[in-house]
Amino acid sequence: MDYKELCFQVQNIAHSTGNFIRGEQKKISEKNIEIKSVASLVTYVDKTAEKQIVNALKELLPEAGFVAEEGTAKSNNEKYTWFVDPLDGTTNYLHGLAPHSVSIALAEGDELVLGVVYEIGADEMFYSWKGGPAYCNEVIIETAKRSKSEDTLIATGFPYYDFDKVDEYISAMKELMQSTRGIRRFGSAAVDLCYVAAGRFDAFYEHALHAWDVAAGVFILQQAGGKTTDFSGGDNWLFGGEIVSASDAYFPEFYGIINKHLG
Repeated sequence: MDYKELCFQVQNIAHSTGNFIRGEQKKISEKNIEIKSVASLVTYVDKTAEKQIVNALKELLPEAGFVAEEGTAKSNNEKYTWFVDPLDGTTNYLHGLAPHSVSIALAEGDELVLGVVYEIGADEMFYSWKGGPAYCNEVIIETAKRSKSEDTLIATGFPYYDFDKVDEYISAMKELMQSTRGIRRFGSAAVDLCYVAAGRFDAFYEHALHAWDVAAGVFILQQAGGKTTDFSGGDNWLFGGEIVSASDAYFPEFYGIINKHLG
């Protein structure tokens, strides 16, 4: 498998889908919105974009399965699995806000081997493949070197369907508010992770995420020199709904704070 060549082909798919998503934004109205839950929305744009991505990826790798947000295709223990979020940040998109993104990752067995995140508003393509560095628009990116909380900027997201740990979540936020340069909540986990990879943020944590939200972003972050675990320090971040990500320099201190409150 030539992961590098495959990665460039996936970028073309992400870019094409991003153009479709961008072009449909001003056409959306309230009647097009379906409510999964109060804070989880979907439109024909999400569904059409996912179909476009899945069909294109099937041509690239017919033997692969899929873990996709809108359920266009499924996985059945294939050797290769695509993780697809056609529009990460749908609520931002519907309100005319950035960021929102296309997120695509590939796993071979249990190992992620490719990740592409296209942030549509800023026209930024983040990507990497097994054995390669991480890039943003053809420029190599690396995580920040800051190691102390007082020098860092943190990203997070808010749970929208599982509120069992809200009090602990707020407790962690309180400590981070008091000990860092600040916390940002942008609304696209895939983009947040890529911003950590690029050194814009130092760390990211969130609760109640899905595999398609984080697979590509985490892979890109790891290739850029970052580290990811679940809240207890384990490796169940892909399907476990808990994620702690940071630069290698800051991870020990950041993980300690998150684990204290949420582990």
